[in-house]
Amino acid sequence: MSSLKFHYVVDKTDFTRAGEASSDVKGKLRKMGCDPEVIRKVAIAMYEGEINMVIHAKGGVIDVEITPTDIILVLKDNGPGIADIEKAMQAGYSTASENIRSLGFGAGMGLPNMKKYSDEMNIDTVLGVGTTVTMVVHMK
Repeated sequence: MSSLKFHYVVDKTDFTRAGEASSDVKGKLRKMGCDPEVIRKVAIAMYEGEINMVIHAKGGVIDVEITPTDIILVLKDNGPGIADIEKAMQAGYSTASENIRSLGFGAGMGLPNMKKYSDEMNIDTVLGVGTTVTMVVHMK
């Protein structure tokens, strides 16, 4: 199998649509017969990234590449950037507004869960420019 590539646009303000991209990838991986644990990891990591893009970055794009050995997720936004990555990686730390928290989001588990459910994760951020998070989940 050669690699498959998919591109998704994450709407900047629509919480009702956040998660559609991860659901689509989950369905594609199921149809391909991927290991259920791999599918679960990809779905959780990607969903957390989508929600973060809506909450903190006013949307962005996600590129997914499925290879015989890996699933590579590249989430790119034009948001404010992450001022302190180390702090942002701490479970429970959040810069989400009270309005966002009142909607049930912003618990500070996005980046920690993205790290937990990916086999590799890299964050490239520039304040005032945006953030790119690259995650890799290995096929079993």
